Amino acid sequence: MTDVAFLTDAVGPDRVSVDEYARDEHAGDWGTHPEDEVRPDAVVWPTTTEEVSAILTGAHERGIPVTPYAAGTGLEGNAVPAHEGISMDMTRMNDVLAVRPEDLQVDVEPGVLGSAVDEAAAEHGLTFPPLPSSGDISTVGGMIATDASGMQTVKYGEVADWVLELEAVLADGTVISAGSTAAKTSAGYNLKDLIVGSEGTLAVVTRATLELAGRPEQVRGGRAVFSTFEDAAGAIADAVQSGVDVAKIELMGSFAAEVANEYVGTDLPDAPMVFVEFHADHGIEEEVDFCRAVFSDYDPLSFELAADEEMAELWELRREMAYALDEYRDDLRPLHPGDVTVPISEFPAIVRHARREAEANDLAMACYGHAGDGNLHYEILVDPDDDETVARGETVYESVVEEAIDLGGTATGEHGVGLGKRQFMEREHGAESVAAMRSIKEALDPDGILNPGKVFPEELE
Repeated sequence: MTDVAFLTDAVGPDRVSVDEYARDEHAGDWGTHPEDEVRPDAVVWPTTTEEVSAILTGAHERGIPVTPYAAGTGLEGNAVPAHEGISMDMTRMNDVLAVRPEDLQVDVEPGVLGSAVDEAAAEHGLTFPPLPSSGDISTVGGMIATDASGMQTVKYGEVADWVLELEAVLADGTVISAGSTAAKTSAGYNLKDLIVGSEGTLAVVTRATLELAGRPEQVRGGRAVFSTFEDAAGAIADAVQSGVDVAKIELMGSFAAEVANEYVGTDLPDAPMVFVEFHADHGIEEEVDFCRAVFSDYDPLSFELAADEEMAELWELRREMAYALDEYRDDLRPLHPGDVTVPISEFPAIVRHARREAEANDLAMACYGHAGDGNLHYEILVDPDDDETVARGETVYESVVEEAIDLGGTATGEHGVGLGKRQFMEREHGAESVAAMRSIKEALDPDGILNPGKVFPEELE
């Protein structure tokens, strides 16, 4: 086992562990199957930027890999310590440092939960709009690492759009600042946006200044039920293209609805559904009517608005999808978390392709997602003990990713590359662009100690 005694000097003995329980807890994330987990040699919990710097300085001097760990809610193995070494758990750096309502800004540490940020903002009548669906259990550091996004991306954008300034520590322990608390800057290289989405392979974020927004005066939500999945997808694309000012527009296929209904105990239709939510300070009913008019061209079976007290129930079905699929049947499990995004005009096409491939291969597939920005989540359910079925599932999974890229889209809209999407990087970006990314990694982390084994296809084992 790697000698990690220097960690005790960096943080003290109470925040270093080499016991099996702590190492097992940090061997994977939500998307990691047990057989793919990798135990780190040690787990360390820093509480200050200085401690993060000391950990990385010591690891750099000794050539020990360090994998940043947030809440472990990732789905692509981003936090798996693929080369063992040290798992650096950032969850004890979890303070909201300051809210500055006059600037619409908040300073936070990386281990703070998204819900805590929004609650602190709410005390001043503000909100942090780009929270992902898992915002209640995900940390800001993890969101920044994967450039996360969520249900409200169609109106408010992704996390990257709301990050103003970062403090981060490089692989050799050097502390840097990136970005500015000004509304804009054109001074020098945009290091902030380089760090956002880099999955802890370039630097470890220790502080972030985030932009906030006012809370909308009016909120209305509801759902539309359609006869076919294709009609639902077409209605979504048309609404976005027509300029309907929608804050959330989520798709759920009939099988996904069946699974979620069973798990949550609701009795919504087992039919293709589109969930919508509108935010405005005035005139919200006109926007709802506009959406209803666009949807009417796709012959919805119903379009119902929820009363205020029904709003939480309306969205519960969508939020619980990941849990529902895991619990659906004892003999089936989701193969991989599909997370493709395409231009909105191609959204119906990627939906058709996914469904056609699943049906042709006799596979159960749940389709849902943040459809307003062209993001399709798809989960193929397989018997893990049936090699032939697993192989068919892998083929369909890869086919959907490749089709999304061919349609001008991406292999991953919000989960990041991690371990699971490395094989698609050159297809999406080209060998030359991946080589350019690699040169940046080598410049900032020449010894390759920060989250090795991620992002780059040549590191496939």
